[in-house]
Amino acid sequence: MQLQFLGATGTVTGSKYLVQHGKARLLIDCGLFQGYKQLRLRNWAQLPVRPSQIDAVVLTHAHIDHSGYLPLLVKQGFRGVVYCTPATRDLCRIMLPDSGGLQEEEADFLNRHRLSKHAPALPLYTRKDAVQSLERIETVPWGTQWEPIPGVKARLSRAGHILGAASVRLDNGVSSLLFSGDLGRPVDILMRAPDPIVQADRVVVESTYGDRLHPVIDPLAQLAEVINRTAARGGAIIVPAFAVGRAQTLLHMIQVLMQRGTIHHLPVYLNSPMAEDATAVFVRHPQELRISPEECRALPLSAVQVRSAEESKELNARRGPMVIIAGSGMATGGRVLHHIKAFAPDKRNTILLSGFQAGGTRGASLAAGADHVRIHGQDVPIRCEVDQLGCASAHADAGEIEAWLRGMKSAPTTTFITHGEPAAADAMRLRIERGLGWNVCVPDYLETYSA
Repeated sequence: MQLQFLGATGTVTGSKYLVQHGKARLLIDCGLFQGYKQLRLRNWAQLPVRPSQIDAVVLTHAHIDHSGYLPLLVKQGFRGVVYCTPATRDLCRIMLPDSGGLQEEEADFLNRHRLSKHAPALPLYTRKDAVQSLERIETVPWGTQWEPIPGVKARLSRAGHILGAASVRLDNGVSSLLFSGDLGRPVDILMRAPDPIVQADRVVVESTYGDRLHPVIDPLAQLAEVINRTAARGGAIIVPAFAVGRAQTLLHMIQVLMQRGTIHHLPVYLNSPMAEDATAVFVRHPQELRISPEECRALPLSAVQVRSAEESKELNARRGPMVIIAGSGMATGGRVLHHIKAFAPDKRNTILLSGFQAGGTRGASLAAGADHVRIHGQDVPIRCEVDQLGCASAHADAGEIEAWLRGMKSAPTTTFITHGEPAAADAMRLRIERGLGWNVCVPDYLETYSA
């Protein structure tokens, strides 16, 4: 097998790995690049292989940086099968059309306000393109072995990151190749732990938090402190949140805190139709979760669901203690941008970042202490408090990744480090080399290796 890295090198986004066996080609993940403009421009560049020449795709999970390029791949001629878990399929049915719709909305906004250098600004793909791409998806149960391309057998195991997230092992009878996907944590508020690692000759492992350890802090206590502190000064808590995974975790945490009396009952708004729809998918797959079926069914009842744009706008006129959870998680788009514009200039309020913030995103700028961010062509002053709920991450940290890798009975020939910013990937390389004594490689964009 030959392995080429088409994304997730030097960045946490754009996950795409091309595996070639004989004349057959298999793509593991099909994600969009996000963050810095030079990365986002790669979404518009031609792939080094024509989509029509790719025979199949396997998705590790539904996050857009792993699945969001699929509508464009199909639009450009891919006619193969897309394999994933049932929960990933259900989430893609929500997330991919939403991604296309957001891109259409952004292009329309830029054109109406003449804010683009392009005339006209165009979406990468449309909602219709995304809906058509869903027809290519077929599901595979956990632990079932199948042949996505001739001569290569594949098997999915739980990665624990979000609902349906998987690691993928490929075997051509001569050598084996394992893709970790995004790894969850051994003890997570919502998700079950990743399955133990399986043996493989070569491993591709993520390194999102490869240069750090998560703080040993009770995430419930940290969230309660932020909410109580902000509520005491009459402020609102604005939470940019990923619609899948983080939004549901926050809803559960807030519900638990209110039940315990750790925080006062205050209005909670889920301003994300996609997160509302995704929560319904969680309810349909309770076996994937650590919480009880009863707690799972209670998730949709934890907040007021905000569906329409008019209701979203009305929230910006409200004042006083409340929590608004809205997409997107890195403040790259979506309804949360309008809330940041409305609430960030008031020092009584808090913006609570609830997940990893990739370089080049507004979320990363906020985390770094920016005194303003640019939204819709305007500089918005950041006078409110900005805090980060780092202890509730859905990604394994460096120590947890190493512990997962240690479960392998014998060292792989090569371990490839991907899906991390440069500093994180290199720190993970050093950790594995020194801690495990393995041969490690941090590949560059478009590099090819024999696997």
